[in-house]
Amino acid sequence: MPQPATRSRITIGGTTITYLPDGFGAHNPDVLFPGVDWTTRPGFLEDGQLILSFGSFLICAGDQRILVDLAVGKIDVDVPGVAQLKGGSLLRNLAEEGLSADDIDTVVFTHLHLDHVGWTSDVAPLPNAPTTDSPTGLTFARARHLMSEDEWQYWSTRAAAMGGPDAEAVLKPLDGVVEFVRSGDSIAPGVTVEATPGHTPGHLAIVVRDPSGGSTESACIVGDILHSPAQVGDPDLVFSSDVAPDQARAVRDRVLQRPDTVIAAGHFTDDVFGRVTSVGDAHAWAPVGEAPNVIGN
Repeated sequence: MPQPATRSRITIGGTTITYLPDGFGAHNPDVLFPGVDWTTRPGFLEDGQLILSFGSFLICAGDQRILVDLAVGKIDVDVPGVAQLKGGSLLRNLAEEGLSADDIDTVVFTHLHLDHVGWTSDVAPLPNAPTTDSPTGLTFARARHLMSEDEWQYWSTRAAAMGGPDAEAVLKPLDGVVEFVRSGDSIAPGVTVEATPGHTPGHLAIVVRDPSGGSTESACIVGDILHSPAQVGDPDLVFSSDVAPDQARAVRDRVLQRPDTVIAAGHFTDDVFGRVTSVGDAHAWAPVGEAPNVIGN
């Protein structure tokens, strides 16, 4: 049965991508995917709950160390009928890689939902989980913090919305620090951002290629384009917090049809790295297996 993903790694040429777990959520599937009959989709639920992994991706490209998203943070929250959320292990897993917060050069956000910004500062960004702690600044204080301008502008006026970033714990520490990137921008050798709006207006995917050209295969860190392997086989499954569902579906189709690409899906259970196998319009998820994996060599 589905279990939260554990630490794993792939290599694209000389660039490594490591999944660093932070926690997981056990969700009411009817809240996340309204109207879906899960009895016709066996194997995706655990005791009637949809498990989502929470974590970050560490990219080591040349001398650059990049974190993609900052997971869910130090939380333990039970919202009856909705979800149980647990997090807090990101820095420990980063230390297992021999790194500290000060070793990170760049943080890039796919988007600013609360389960992707949890380690922005020292306070868990959950509006429904007040704390007496005060933010002490950015967790990754030495790093550049990158996102799309559309994402920043959207949440700057909607921070209190359900699922959005906390104004005090996330937006305030980032104000004046955040740098904006556009689709196609390079943030390290072989690492580019790609606009993938739909789930949120400024959502980004992160694409990793071999800068030497020795490997023709790439990796795509998809953020919230995909939440469950069920969406690989049925891209029409709409996630409840997609701001523009039709646009999100079109982006999902585009990603599923990318040739020679390893998908890095941080919310998936068990294996976050995999390929999409396709026959016509039918798609299936094929995990790459246990790490480390050298891709395209």
